[in-house]
Amino acid sequence: MERKEFIHSLALLSITAPNMTISELNKISGSFDSTKPMPILFVGHGSPMNAIEENEFVKGWRQMGQYVPKPTAVLCISAHWETKGTFVTAMEKPATIHDFGGFPQALYEVQYPAAGSPAIAQKTKETVHSASIELDQKWGLDHGCWSVVRHLYPKADVPVLQMSLDYNKPAQFHYDLGRELNSLREKGVLIVGSGNIVHNLSIIDWRNPDSGYDWAEIANAKIKKLVLEGDYKSLINYHNLGKEMELSVPSPEHYLPLLYILALKKEKEQIAIFNDKTVMGSISMSSFKIE
Repeated sequence: MERKEFIHSLALLSITAPNMTISELNKISGSFDSTKPMPILFVGHGSPMNAIEENEFVKGWRQMGQYVPKPTAVLCISAHWETKGTFVTAMEKPATIHDFGGFPQALYEVQYPAAGSPAIAQKTKETVHSASIELDQKWGLDHGCWSVVRHLYPKADVPVLQMSLDYNKPAQFHYDLGRELNSLREKGVLIVGSGNIVHNLSIIDWRNPDSGYDWAEIANAKIKKLVLEGDYKSLINYHNLGKEMELSVPSPEHYLPLLYILALKKEKEQIAIFNDKTVMGSISMSSFKIE
């Protein structure tokens, strides 16, 4: 074993079972063969009820799971994990987190028993140099992640990790950090940003399940246009995009996962929009596939 590989294995041993040998660990960490770059996804996840309902959005996620090559692992940047600093889940068996209230009991009974991957968590930590990535043993998979991924991979046979959003950092930081994750795509990792590009729960219209307010439709169209044109500077500086964006992004956590995915786009890759709909007045389900 080369010295670099030996040091890498020792680092992994510190976050996995203490009785695991380096030889056994290398069977895991050595499995990250180079691949053609995996597609990347930004997903509008919407209501937690999408985890158990059968609707057009669920069908879109399911179709995407059938289309995308089966990955080595999923790394999800979810709107629902905000932290001081940046963390990546590094446990072998992440818990299913029911981080919501007021929903039917059936939703709380859902478990998504996907494995984690301490090895890929360590690889993610080593890949990023612009920020210190800490390995987390406490979080698990929140509904921004599992409510979508359980439709992509219903057998829970793909390891799933989450990366947190540092709430102290500006949009440019998140975009720049996203760019550093690109090498993971060539190791078979499917990177998913999960949020909503229009998300204002304070003025949601429960009587209007199938369309949005005029300002929400305008903002949704504006963001899609900028994404397709590749004007990421404007999307990073979204505060300057007018009153519709002020209403659409009252706080950044559901918007920021989009910037991670755009940062990962390679020059000749194409963007396709799916699940393109605004619902309940102030939530956009519009999603993007890049490959």
